[in-house]
Amino acid sequence: MRLPFRLLFLSASLSLFSHMATAQAMAQQTATPSKANTEQPTTPAALRAFQPNSKALPYGHDTALVIADAKTGSILYSQREEQFQPPASTQKMVTALAAQLYLGKDYRFTTQLEQLEDDIVLRFSGDPALSRQQLALLLSKLKAHTGSTITGDLLLNGSQFSGYEQAPGWPWDILGVCYSAPSSSLSLEHNCVQGALYSNQAVGETTRVNIPSHQPLTVTTSARVTTKEHQKANHCDLELKDKGSNHYHLSGCLIKRDKPLPLNFAVQDTQAYISNVIKAELKRLGIKLQGEIKRDDSAKGKVIARHHSAPLHELLDTMVKDSDNLYADNIAKTIGAKYFQQPGSFANASKAIKAILKDKADIDLDRAVIVDGSGLSRNNRMTASQMMEVITYLYNHDDTLNLLATLPVSGQSGTLRYRQSLRHKPLQGRIHAKSGSLYGTYNLAGLIKAQSGQTLLFVQMVSNYFPPERDDSLPAIAPPIEVFERTLYKGLYQQY
Repeated sequence: MRLPFRLLFLSASLSLFSHMATAQAMAQQTATPSKANTEQPTTPAALRAFQPNSKALPYGHDTALVIADAKTGSILYSQREEQFQPPASTQKMVTALAAQLYLGKDYRFTTQLEQLEDDIVLRFSGDPALSRQQLALLLSKLKAHTGSTITGDLLLNGSQFSGYEQAPGWPWDILGVCYSAPSSSLSLEHNCVQGALYSNQAVGETTRVNIPSHQPLTVTTSARVTTKEHQKANHCDLELKDKGSNHYHLSGCLIKRDKPLPLNFAVQDTQAYISNVIKAELKRLGIKLQGEIKRDDSAKGKVIARHHSAPLHELLDTMVKDSDNLYADNIAKTIGAKYFQQPGSFANASKAIKAILKDKADIDLDRAVIVDGSGLSRNNRMTASQMMEVITYLYNHDDTLNLLATLPVSGQSGTLRYRQSLRHKPLQGRIHAKSGSLYGTYNLAGLIKAQSGQTLLFVQMVSNYFPPERDDSLPAIAPPIEVFERTLYKGLYQQY
């Protein structure tokens, strides 16, 4: 019978000794370890020659690391494993495990059309994969019931979720990236719009912005084209502000460049965005709406058509491999909604995830700080040992969960395809892991297949990583985190 990870961890820890201890201290087996040594990494005899190259990391870093034998669960190396750290996107494995255990691999999001007398109700479920094309196909089913005219209103029901669409601890200044798209029951086209900013004009002129004409979004710019020298001397950066009603304004400076700068705009008003898309699609379908498009979370009618998302196991594969925040947060809120039988929110999602993992996996995350499903919030905190419990459970129950297949593979897929520290031989294809990055944070959690064929589980949490600013005039060198990771995982690969 395999012991729970916490008991294995305790059992292994009792037999380990500090890698910093001297030969004299090791001989004194009855001596009590000093307080200083209790903070040092613990390493069994099998890994005495293996030491992570922490010197490669810049001064002030905080690194937690746990390495375990996948077969026995024994801890081979640990360092600051009980220190709380920002998990970043490795937290998605917590969300994935809770979703698979509670919702089940065949769960699907459902978006449906309902008829309520003269009104039409469009009920959203927070489907993070819902596309404009799928919505248009659903709307095309209206003609069979209403003809070419909707005599009443079209009511948007978003009662599946409630509360904030941005979790506590999300940065306010990341409107220009899709990973900050709001978690809303009214989700469409990933709640994000792509565009481009052109600065191929003369220095001093105003940049030009382009948004596809079918996108109901307004973007204006007063940003000026500048030189690299002027930008650096005047600390003039490109800034993006939300002016309300899905109107975004760019200001500041952009260095002159021949190719356009790709932009993404996280949709802030999902209701207005979806309403405008629906108007355009109804017009294209030749359906006239005599009433208005309104939000009504209490509206309920007779179902006339449905759209089902892909099954959960496919959504989780996208969520983990692409590190998709909207998928993770909408799935987390759905867990909260189903578990508590109330509209899903970041608050009840966190409580539901913890309860599910404790009840179904014997993983206690009561002391962990979980405020979203994606790991984007700077408020999240987990220890490396807690994350190792999750990874160990995934490994031990892969025959039923099949979640290891969702992990990116070094040099081959997902967020590890181009990770410089891992993409080349001998590590290429050997590491299956979830990455996680925030400002100053670089995490990895998963497994590595060593050259002997042995599988090791690992959790790496590097925070407070702030290398000195490099001089652009000097030859390019690998960043410290790249050197650290390459040395660490090549060492593990070769040691075993």
